[in-house]
Amino acid sequence: MVKLIVCLTGMPGAGKSTIADGLKSKGYDVINMGNVVRAEAKNRNLEPTGPNLGKLMIELREKNGQGAIAELVVPQIENTESKVVIIDGIRSNAEIEVLRKHGTVKLLAIHASTNTRFGFLKNRGRSDDPQTKENFEERDNREIGVGISNSIALSDETISNNNLTKDELIDYSFKIIEGWIK
Repeated sequence: MVKLIVCLTGMPGAGKSTIADGLKSKGYDVINMGNVVRAEAKNRNLEPTGPNLGKLMIELREKNGQGAIAELVVPQIENTESKVVIIDGIRSNAEIEVLRKHGTVKLLAIHASTNTRFGFLKNRGRSDDPQTKENFEERDNREIGVGISNSIALSDETISNNNLTKDELIDYSFKIIEGWIK
């Protein structure tokens, strides 16, 4: 059983995936919640656009409960031999409750200003990233609608990612997680 499940939470573009990618090199296993939604979209032959993935995420939750996306990553958690697993993209308390059945859960919230997040997303280049302020606001509202603000509010630690370099962000996160392990 995994000893520690670190859930990265925060609004889209705050830096969760940057942290997750950086922590892979530190030896942690990383599971991306959005990737399971993208995989489901591929199975359904849906174009992986922001609106399509958002509708699918909501549909999965309506059909299978608010913890549905977390349930989809449980097999990956159970199959890892790592003592620490990073979950990139927790969006609700129901998902956290699902994960608590599989290890000790700690929440790390990443905050960044609206302008910082929009800039990060425009430059990231993923198929579901918003390219207009209108699409960005729609995505933010969808995330708030599924409960992301609750997971952010309940976080064990918070990092402000407005003026950090990529390396500083990753190192700061690593130090927090190492403190949780001890």
